[in-house]
Order: sequence, then C-alpha cells, then structure tokens
Amino acid sequence: MTEGRFKVATYNANSIRARMPLVLDWLGREAPDVLCVQETKVQDKDFPAQPIREAGYKVVFKGQKSHAGVAIISKAEPEAVAYGFDDGGEPDGPRLIRTEIQGISVINTYVPQGRDPDSEHFEYKLAWFGRLRVLLERHYSPDELVLWMGDFNVATEDIDVYDPNRLRGHVDFHPAAQSALEKVREWGFVDVFRKHHPDEPNQFTYYDYRAKNPIERGVGWRVDHVWATEPLAEQSTDSWIDFDARRAERPSDHTFLVAEFEISKT
Repeated sequence: MTEGRFKVATYNANSIRARMPLVLDWLGREAPDVLCVQETKVQDKDFPAQPIREAGYKVVFKGQKSHAGVAIISKAEPEAVAYGFDDGGEPDGPRLIRTEIQGISVINTYVPQGRDPDSEHFEYKLAWFGRLRVLLERHYSPDELVLWMGDFNVATEDIDVYDPNRLRGHVDFHPAAQSALEKVREWGFVDVFRKHHPDEPNQFTYYDYRAKNPIERGVGWRVDHVWATEPLAEQSTDSWIDFDARRAERPSDHTFLVAEFEISKT
C-alpha cells in the first residue's frame, strides 16, 4: 500500500503522438504518480512507449487507429491490468483500462461521446455507463481505495459549462447522460475537484479549438473528471486544472486535471 503523497492526473491528448513533447514536459515538471490518458488515437504497435519509459515511467495502453485509445502512465509498476468490459458484450478495450498501482485501483475511461441525442450512438453511451456500474459492482467495493479518471464526456452541473441554457440537450450536457452518470456516481464516488472547488465558476478542462481566447473568455466545458471512493476522497488535499498546458504550443483541446492525496498508512 502506498503511503504519503500520491498525485494523479487525467488528460485527453487528442493524439498521444502529436502531444508527446507536451506530455513529456508535463511529466518532468509535475512528476505525477499516475497519468491517465485518453484519445491516444494510435494502434498498439505504434504507441510511443519508449520516450515515456526513458522518462522513468511505466505505461500500459490499448488503442486503435484514428480514434479512441487509452493509456495509464505510472511511476510504479501497474498490476492486474485489464482492458475493456468482461460482461460478454463488446469489450470496447480502447475506451476502458484498469489496473492497481501501489494498492490503489485505477480505472481510466474514454466514455463514448454519443454524437446526437436521437442516434444509436447516444443509446450506446447511456448503456456504457450502465455496464460500468455493473463492472464496479462485480470487481470493487466502495469501501476500497478506487480512482475513476478520464474523459467522461458529461458535464454534470450548470457550473460545468459556459452557457448552460444554450447547451442543455447537447449529448455531453443532456439530462439522460447526466442521469446515467449519476447512477455510476451513486455506487460510491466523490467528485474530487468539486470537493475542493464546490462553487468556483469557469473551471473547465475542455476548450474548443475554434474559440478565440477561450480560457480568457471562459468558453469551456468540464467533462474530464477525477472521482474517488469516499475513503480515498477523504485523503485528497487538492485538485486543480492546468490552464497553462492548454495555452502551450500545439495543445490538445483538453488540458490536465490534477488531484493530490496524502495517503495514510493502512
């Protein structure tokens, strides 16, 4: 079991190969214990693992060509790595990877976006959350130290989008998607960022490339999340969004969401 400082982050890279200089710089500067990456957009045979390993990190990943793809980068060796669902349906491995790192269960997801509320893709998204709830019930307990991180493709509250009245009904700000995600949260998760910033506005992790000066204008969404079970959330000391990484050269349209913990001995 880990003890002491434990720093984690989630980041939708929108192509890990395009974002490698930024990721390596961020790892060197922030030294997280765990970084969950989504939308790696690369087949496993082409994943740029070597530069990450040369930086002193371990990495496990599952991807495919052109879209989706997930990876977990960690200082310690990941154990019991599993990809996708194990319920007999489509595993969807490039969207779900889970492991155990220093005694903490880490789940990294890139939840389907849904495309359009009237489409089968949106129905798949809603069902995806239901499958995740079943996976949690099968493999974990809310009394354990469990972290769920990633791009959930859902903004949970009005404060999580720049214009809730106009955006309501969007697949990422839709009552049905929010309800489906809430059912997963009710299993036993705490939104770590909102634990530390319950009412703070303009705290977004995604800014559309098409928007001019989006951070300064506050034109964003908070769809990337770090959620923890109660025993772990109680040990969180801070959570913050790295806006500078979104301002960097050749950034992703998302940025890093960080959570810090002080783990007591168990």
